[in-house]
Amino acid sequence: MGKEARARVLSDAQAKAIGRNIRTSPRKLNLVAQSIRGKRAEAALNELTFSPRRVAHEVKKVLESAIANAENNHDLDVDDLVITEASVGKNMVLKRFHARARGRGAGIEKPFSQITIVVEEKAEEKEAKKPAAKKGSAAKNTTSKKAAPKRAPKSAPKGAEETA
Repeated sequence: MGKEARARVLSDAQAKAIGRNIRTSPRKLNLVAQSIRGKRAEAALNELTFSPRRVAHEVKKVLESAIANAENNHDLDVDDLVITEASVGKNMVLKRFHARARGRGAGIEKPFSQITIVVEEKAEEKEAKKPAAKKGSAAKNTTSKKAAPKRAPKSAPKGAEETA
């Protein structure tokens, strides 16, 4: 009789958390979100812990929530989590009044924002990379680089003679 369950938007290897009503502008919040995009979860937590920005504490709480959701709700390995998405959006705006000269008033806007963090389980590929080919005389491509013409050594100017 109830409503049908909504289909899961994320893949099975992803988990997300949303932080709403964060008291800062989206522009400032996006600077912090930009610093953690694409990083491993552990490295992002370290960066947010030691970040000088005030809002980094709120972003850290949302990231910890996303990690906990991945571990508890989706049975993902915490050590392999990577932040695939950290999107920032606008939320409500408090409008305040500031009295000005000659009976006038000026508006003050105090913006709020929200952040959505999606973490994904990605196993690191530990493959030995092939060493680069050694540069030898046979490996050089002479067609791409033109050889400089050989010049005879410069002789001393006419006025300067060698004294022995």
